[in-house]
Amino acid sequence: MKNVYILSGLGADERVFRYLDFKDLDVAFVKWIKPLANETITRYTQRISEQIKCKNPVLIGLSFGGIIATELAKIIPVKQLILISSLKTRTEIPFIYRLAGQLRLHQLIPYSFLKKDHALNRWLFGVIRKNDKDLFKRVLADTDIDFLKWAINIIVTWENVDLHPQLKHIHGTRDKLLPFKNAEEAIAIENGGHLMVLDKAKQVSEVLHRVINSKLETT
Repeated sequence: MKNVYILSGLGADERVFRYLDFKDLDVAFVKWIKPLANETITRYTQRISEQIKCKNPVLIGLSFGGIIATELAKIIPVKQLILISSLKTRTEIPFIYRLAGQLRLHQLIPYSFLKKDHALNRWLFGVIRKNDKDLFKRVLADTDIDFLKWAINIIVTWENVDLHPQLKHIHGTRDKLLPFKNAEEAIAIENGGHLMVLDKAKQVSEVLHRVINSKLETT
């Protein structure tokens, strides 16, 4: 049984993975913890690493969870790092996000608007199906606004340039939040949006198992 730790997206939890097939995997979902005032990503990652109980696990990070998974892989040994709908380095952050970070424009965002279920949010995240819309609405409502502010600041100011030696990146070709064109050497999920783990769960599951099993066969 392969030990896998999964980090969800910004403010989300394991509910967004409910359609993925985790057969033959010993899966644990890392719980988001509340960031301290002005906490650095390094310190936050150190605190969240306390949830990793197995040696050399496979880490899977979705969206913002991929950023934290990347930072985790710097401080603990991992067998494999798999990112879904995420970023590997600062060069993959869309220019407009990086510019906002440099000018501190993200501090002007009406965060209450980001927590609301409306057509723009659903379009950005690629949420189409009725059941997914209901889940998306609940996830947004449950997102802690202080965590949201902290995480967005981390995203737009992230400076990572290192690539883990056992890194794989899975990305949707129709991701509007993090465009596929910025995702270098990513495994493409055709027509996948940012939350393709919902409506493209079968394709994502197949790629995940292929990536994990191919790695294990060579170790």
